[in-house]
Amino acid sequence: MNTKLEFKSAVASIALLLGMSSPLVAAEAPTPGYNNKIPASIMTPNKVETSIGTLEFHDGAPTVKTSRKIYDNLNTIRATETFLNAIPMASVEALRIGHENLGITQSNQVLLFDKLMDSNPLFLTGNTDTVYASAFLDLKRDGPTVVEVPAGMGPTTVNDAFFRFVTDMGIVGPDKGKGGKYLVLPPGYKGEVPKGYFVSESTSYTNWFIARGFLKDGKTDSAVQAFKQHLKIYPLAKQTQPPKMVFKSGSGLEFNTVHANDFHFFKEIQPVLEKEPVSFIDPELRGLMASIGIQKGKPFAPDEHMTELLSDGVAIGNATARSLMFQPQDDSVYVYPNRLWKTAFIGGDYRWLIDDGEGGRNLDARTYFFYMATVNTPAMALKLIGKGSQYAMLDKSKDSAYLSGSKTYKLNIPANVPAKNFWSIVAYDTQTRSELQTGQQFPSRNNQRDDLAQNADGSVDIYFGPNAPEGKESNWIQTVPNKGWFILLRLYGPLETWFDKSWQPGDIVEIK
Repeated sequence: MNTKLEFKSAVASIALLLGMSSPLVAAEAPTPGYNNKIPASIMTPNKVETSIGTLEFHDGAPTVKTSRKIYDNLNTIRATETFLNAIPMASVEALRIGHENLGITQSNQVLLFDKLMDSNPLFLTGNTDTVYASAFLDLKRDGPTVVEVPAGMGPTTVNDAFFRFVTDMGIVGPDKGKGGKYLVLPPGYKGEVPKGYFVSESTSYTNWFIARGFLKDGKTDSAVQAFKQHLKIYPLAKQTQPPKMVFKSGSGLEFNTVHANDFHFFKEIQPVLEKEPVSFIDPELRGLMASIGIQKGKPFAPDEHMTELLSDGVAIGNATARSLMFQPQDDSVYVYPNRLWKTAFIGGDYRWLIDDGEGGRNLDARTYFFYMATVNTPAMALKLIGKGSQYAMLDKSKDSAYLSGSKTYKLNIPANVPAKNFWSIVAYDTQTRSELQTGQQFPSRNNQRDDLAQNADGSVDIYFGPNAPEGKESNWIQTVPNKGWFILLRLYGPLETWFDKSWQPGDIVEIK
């Protein structure tokens, strides 16, 4: 028996139990240049292979070449993040500019789609089914602004310059479709607030008013008359002598309201920062923008090299937004487990908050929505039986292939569609996310406006293709050969069977 060896082992064991190092146990060799062993996880090798290439260091200090590569990458990343996070403000600004180019520059001037919205304008997933009345409020110029809405209006909303919800009006608003007077206050307003109004305070000076009037017997006349006779928008300061309302028809006009997907995007958001108060967006987003040279009160003048980096960043951002929209990784985007229909509001929250904010904001869900759509209201996200609206998007056939304008497809809409007011299918272009431009005035079918042929079981088959299948013209939506497209199903006044999913639309299937 080796008693000396047993003694050393016993001492080492006692030392370990007491949390002590034993002088009788050899310590690990120190890291070269140090007195002790340094964890490898906190060290940086002289060469590190990454997705942006080899990074080189002098004992942890980056070389000049590596630093330049890192800063270029950082600027590219921040340009991408600015694009993805600022899409809402760029989209509102593009809408404002589109109106301005048509002469809609004052709050009493309204763009009225008296003959509905056709496919001529570039307008993110606009519908062909309701009478739009669109105007912009300038609370910086006009101060508190009054909006008088007529009775019987469909879902109507005011959004701020970041597409944040300000107030609903009409059937989903506090007037409950009876009509009423609304007062929208500028950010930080400290003045007297008169009684007799539904009052909201906006977080920005620019606000978009978008109203929807319903068709009656498939016609626009009733809604158009209500808007022209009863819609009033004017500064509170001019309530005794409000300016005369001016209505400009938007039907048939060609104009753009879609934000840029290239370097020009940054030039679209710079003026927004200049006009709006600093508090309009949070310090993190302001800091992100400032890091690439976009800051309130300072010129945006990137040099040639920075312009290249920003252009690269926005190109990556655009590809990211399109991937979120057309190839989502989040399974919660799908309305049904066995079909490819997608929801508009991932998570069912118009603020895109996860677990009511405990999980933060779902940034990808917000980007997904605003890259394809406009208007933000709880009435589009919450369960409101018989009120508001619900949407589902489909961009692939049953075999998970993108929809091709060269092929012919069929979509079955089962009987008893859960829509109190109406339902419709509208086709959109995958490039512009606007109505598909074809030989048809309206790339859509609507159960109120159109005389749709029904099957024996009460269901309706909608056909898509460059040419109508024989005898199916009344149920046909035209497509463009070699052009991608997708559709939105709209339900106005959604009913319980939509929310409990006992009613489900069919898949799109290729028939030729």
